[in-house]
Amino acid sequence: MRIRINLLPHRAERRERQKKAFFFLTAVSLLAGIALVAGVWSVLQGRIASQSERNEFIRSENRKLDLQIREISTLRQEIESLRARQQAVEDLQADRNQPVYLMDELARQVPEGIYLRAVKQEGRRVSVAGWAASNERVSEFLRNLQSNSKYLERPELVEIRVSGQQPAGLQRRVFEFSLNFSLKPTPERAQLQQASAAPAPAGKKK
Repeated sequence: MRIRINLLPHRAERRERQKKAFFFLTAVSLLAGIALVAGVWSVLQGRIASQSERNEFIRSENRKLDLQIREISTLRQEIESLRARQQAVEDLQADRNQPVYLMDELARQVPEGIYLRAVKQEGRRVSVAGWAASNERVSEFLRNLQSNSKYLERPELVEIRVSGQQPAGLQRRVFEFSLNFSLKPTPERAQLQQASAAPAPAGKKK
């Protein structure tokens, strides 16, 4: 029977095996860590890319909406411009006879003893200046404008005083006066306002 004696440094070999195992486990852990980081990084990159695509889609849709909003704004401006033109035409159409009504009413409402020398219109406000034989004539003129006129309203006396001059051919003292009044809507204007205020006809029920 032979007896075997191990003369090799078994402790050194064990330490060497342990060192190799440690390096192997370290390498495996490092590789696993790198693989895990790479996997997480890949997932995050995928999510970032997906979110970037969604963001770009949203930006693209926003650009389209901006273009549509600008187009709508332009259309609204054009519509408002057309409405303003239409309103201007309707105003001219409705008020085309206003000077006729004004002069006709003045001829009707001016009493004897009143001599008009200036008539000025600004919008619906009219200023009148002239001479009067007496204060009573001016008062009568104001009453006529207030109560008897179909197209004139709200008369206001601005001034009345003894005049330093008088109409040609009149050899007596006269009073110089000025007053303001407003024009009522013409019949054409009243019809236009009624048409604008009338509700749109309801659709027929089937």
